[in-house]
Amino acid sequence: MDSLSAGQIVIIAAVVMIIVVILKAVKAVPQGMEYTVERFGRYTKTLKPGLSFIVPFFDTVGYKMNMRERVIDIPSQDVITKDNAMVTADAVVFIQVVDARSAAYEVNNLDNAIKNLCLTNVRTVVGSMDLDEVLSRRDEINAKLLTVIDSATDPWGTKVTRIEIKDLSPPHDITQAMNKQMKAEREKRAEVLMAEGHKQSEILKAEGEKEAAIREAEGRRQAAFLDAEAREREAEAEARATQMVSEAIARGDVNAVNYFVAQEYIKAFEALAKSPNQKTLIVPAELSNLAATVGGIEALISAGKSK
Repeated sequence: MDSLSAGQIVIIAAVVMIIVVILKAVKAVPQGMEYTVERFGRYTKTLKPGLSFIVPFFDTVGYKMNMRERVIDIPSQDVITKDNAMVTADAVVFIQVVDARSAAYEVNNLDNAIKNLCLTNVRTVVGSMDLDEVLSRRDEINAKLLTVIDSATDPWGTKVTRIEIKDLSPPHDITQAMNKQMKAEREKRAEVLMAEGHKQSEILKAEGEKEAAIREAEGRRQAAFLDAEAREREAEAEARATQMVSEAIARGDVNAVNYFVAQEYIKAFEALAKSPNQKTLIVPAELSNLAATVGGIEALISAGKSK
């Protein structure tokens, strides 16, 4: 093989140099990324996604910044609350770089800085609250942490979109005490509900008895009224009968006298028959006379009606 001539070598070297220059000058930035450009170690500009050109050999890419939202896991740590209770807390923080220059040059190791910032602020916020507040106000803790951390990361060109407490775990003995307390509260509420139910039952029962007593009294009153009315009518009938008999006696009618005698005779015979000590009832021989008397009474009443 013949050796290359000097001219050919120059041409090959020139082509290689052109290729290297093109590679150094042309930069393709992926979507969601931004590159910082440095000239002799000094920041000059930021390359946006797409095809960009820089001065070869003078400009270099300093940092390749991820502009998408990212999640940083905050490791768990033991925190002492305001009432001296120990809880284990961990969290996650969501961040997004909004200024590549500040995120690259205003802080060294952005992720580590945000992680340590979150750890210290979790201790501060949780430590300023009682245990009951820590366990029941997680949203309030998240809001406080977001406000503080977002403000602290603003000079770093980073936006903290949200921060969430993943877990808050009190010690085992405190957990047992809380379980006992919740059980006691549930039993207390159950007893209160049972007492309220018994109270309502007794009230309904008393109201029912009251209504029954009222109705019974109304019934007795109505019965007494009807009984009084019946006695009044009976008395009026007796008075009319007595008046009729008296008028008949005044006229000399013997049936009127027989009426009074028969009435008393029947009453005495009725009392004798109802006596509890009476074993044997003797029917008097004058029972036929009693029938005659009753017949006289009927004649008397018929005479009174004819008038």
